[in-house]
Amino acid sequence: MAKKLPELAVTAVIVAASAMMGAPAFAGTLSSATIGGTNPTDYLIYDSNTTNTFEVAKTPANLAKVLGGNRANPTGNVELAASSEKSGFDFTKNTSLTGTIGGKAITLSSLTKDDWNSVYKGSTFGQYWFSQTLAQNGFGSLVGTNDGLQVFNIFKTYGGFERFSDPNISYVNQNDTTGEIQVGLAGHLNANSLVTKSLDAYLADLTGNSAQTQQNKAKITGLKNQLGASTVQASEVFKYTYNGVTDYGYGFSATKSNLVEKGDGISHSGNYEIKLQGVVPKKRVPEPSALMGLAGLGILLTVKRKLLRRA
Repeated sequence: MAKKLPELAVTAVIVAASAMMGAPAFAGTLSSATIGGTNPTDYLIYDSNTTNTFEVAKTPANLAKVLGGNRANPTGNVELAASSEKSGFDFTKNTSLTGTIGGKAITLSSLTKDDWNSVYKGSTFGQYWFSQTLAQNGFGSLVGTNDGLQVFNIFKTYGGFERFSDPNISYVNQNDTTGEIQVGLAGHLNANSLVTKSLDAYLADLTGNSAQTQQNKAKITGLKNQLGASTVQASEVFKYTYNGVTDYGYGFSATKSNLVEKGDGISHSGNYEIKLQGVVPKKRVPEPSALMGLAGLGILLTVKRKLLRRA
């Protein structure tokens, strides 16, 4: 029994040395997350349980918690420009989420009216995005036509841009090997109602019984019914600035989140993962304490072997 005491003592020291070294840190997730922008108070935080998302207090701890998900488990989210669909919303201001990932700063923000109207890939960003939305959801035949332009103008006039300007960000993660950044957006698994709302509002405003009015009403009603009968997948849009690049992030393919917002029973049902090419994080240099721990562990293992030989 006495001979085992040195072994136990050495083993205890080895465990202590291992604990001192700790696990290596990796880039992985967004850190030091803060809310800012020109309207920094216009946001909401949603936590989640196994079935629902629900609003919680706007604290740094809750913000960090809800951003801890991934594609398989998106959990809660933070909604930027949360009042975008309310009367009196100031569409000239934005709300942003800023943090660090892989040692580099990244900012994700809601969109403003100027963003949608900015020049982008040969048209405006709004026109480009709307054409992509139609094409990616089986309505590519409308792109570039008079009917397609009319639907776009209705969407723009009747609050469509605002409805897609308040991204619900559920996670920001990074692959440490490739540098790829994944941004999770909580949205509608079927977003057709977000598009047809504008058409409904337009139809409600149509007055008169002229032949032209009735013809126009029949055409827009037909298009609305087509969109309403289809599954439309389109995420909300965020603007990002990372590593000297500013662009827009959005997606047209959602997976089931297995969650719905407790209040309306439909929001946050889909998870859209947008991938950005990031910079591969630099390999971490072990801390001096870790190096000392490794050296000490080597010495202790040598001592242990000698003790065992003497036993």
